[in-house]
Amino acid sequence: MTDYLHAPLPSRRIPAGIPYIIGNEAAERFSFYGMRAVLVVFMTQYLLDNSGAPNPMSEDEAKGWFHLFVSAVYITPLLGALISDGFLGKYRTIIFLSLVYCLGHFALALDHSRLGLLIGLGLIALGSGGIKPCVSAHVGDQFGQSNAHLLPRTFGWFYFAINMGAFASTLATPWLLQVAGPAWAFGIPGVLMVVATLIFWAGRRRFVHIPPGGWAFVQETFSHDGLTTLARLFGLYLFVAVFWSLFDQTGSAWVLQAQSMNRQLFGVEILPAQIQATNPLLVMLLVPTFSFLIYPAIQRRWRLTALRKIGYGMFLAALAFAISGWAQHLIDSGHQPSIVWQLFAYLVLTSGEVMVSITCLEYTYTQAPNRMKSFVMAFFMMSIALGNLFTSGVNFAIEGTDNLQGADYYAFFTLLMIVTTGLFALVSRYYPEHTRFQMEFAQPEKEKKSPR
Repeated sequence: MTDYLHAPLPSRRIPAGIPYIIGNEAAERFSFYGMRAVLVVFMTQYLLDNSGAPNPMSEDEAKGWFHLFVSAVYITPLLGALISDGFLGKYRTIIFLSLVYCLGHFALALDHSRLGLLIGLGLIALGSGGIKPCVSAHVGDQFGQSNAHLLPRTFGWFYFAINMGAFASTLATPWLLQVAGPAWAFGIPGVLMVVATLIFWAGRRRFVHIPPGGWAFVQETFSHDGLTTLARLFGLYLFVAVFWSLFDQTGSAWVLQAQSMNRQLFGVEILPAQIQATNPLLVMLLVPTFSFLIYPAIQRRWRLTALRKIGYGMFLAALAFAISGWAQHLIDSGHQPSIVWQLFAYLVLTSGEVMVSITCLEYTYTQAPNRMKSFVMAFFMMSIALGNLFTSGVNFAIEGTDNLQGADYYAFFTLLMIVTTGLFALVSRYYPEHTRFQMEFAQPEKEKKSPR
């Protein structure tokens, strides 16, 4: 790496490496969300046994495996952060794990048995999760004091690229699965991941390469101060984990529910998995709406702290699941409710995501020591892993039984979220909200825009 830049050059322009990072992120998010969008449908309708005969999973088993996979995606960021900050640096970690990521996509495209599913999802979880804490931090590494004022604009484009990739793929990939089969539905996202890797590699001489921290990073992470920070944040993440246990069911339970709904919208029939495109579209609309309209309006009446935002977001998640639970009650009674019910639930749930996810990222950042920023952000992602691990366990436990079927399933998670929100409201009164560590220049905006 002797011929690479190791510090930002003095400039008041956007760093030369930024277009490569944004292009990489758009293609990578297309690949991940495209594969994820059709995963439950694939497992329940297209899965084969070793002889090539149909061998689909039950709905409960498919939901269990889906959430186990999502959990793995959000545990591996800890490994990625340790490798990146401690040993290889961000660029080499991203390149290496992106190649692993590509292999996972092609394993799914070529082998439609349970073995192919296991290998493919394992490689994707390692690759996708491992690069998560590295990519957004790599963006910040490109800026110096002279162009730090351009960070908000840059992360705006970065965030837009993420959601555009997710929106496009959740519309296109379910259609590919229906008309061309799983080889194309998983293969095209694989090609996009190859493109993402090549774009990132092409920018290697335009990037600033910050050397890994080595032993100093390890010492700070496992110091008394570092461990105390992690322990305090972990208490918050236990509550937030329940939010994610509901939220990520948009890719499992809500897709399966949509199969039994009237999906005609403006004369066009929407595929069940395509409904997930509602979330990234709403995120792009709701983030500025909350920032410039809703939050200022609330602040004029009473103080809206970070923890209060999180609490309100949790309540919205419970309300969203109550709405989808009512739709399931109509289905259980022999009716075919309109998909508009689920779209309304998406609006409420995505509002909750804006209040919980972005606020948690910002709050987490303000509590982290400067050398531990990437690692603590990866630690935050463990809350997503824990929530999905819980949902996976519930679905494996009820498989083959009459427990928590139909609307009862939604009632269980709605009640769980209500109880969690009430407990959080009590505990959060005693939780610190001050910034313990001085933040580096322009960094809060970076983490505020970071995707989950």
